[in-house]
Amino acid sequence: MKTPPLIPAEQRDQALARIAGWSAAPEADAIAKTFRFADFAAAFAWMTRCAAVAESMNHHPDWRNVYNRVEVVLTTHSARGLTELDLQLAAAMNRLAEEGGARG
Repeated sequence: MKTPPLIPAEQRDQALARIAGWSAAPEADAIAKTFRFADFAAAFAWMTRCAAVAESMNHHPDWRNVYNRVEVVLTTHSARGLTELDLQLAAAMNRLAEEGGARG
């Protein structure tokens, strides 16, 4: 699979505006969001649905789960920064979170 191009710096704010709740990650050329669910089972079920989407895209998140909270960071490692793949996966995660009853 060909590495997608980086999103130019001057287009970052516009790109982030397309995906609710995501922000630039402070430590990397990446985007980040924390999802909260009713409990661990709901958080893990959401992660399972996201994993299937990520696998189909061959684009995998960096994430951490503690009880009902899932912290996600998206970047395209092969491009060493933010690409359209990250925005697409972020949008899919948002959609699945709405369906899964995420809060906050």
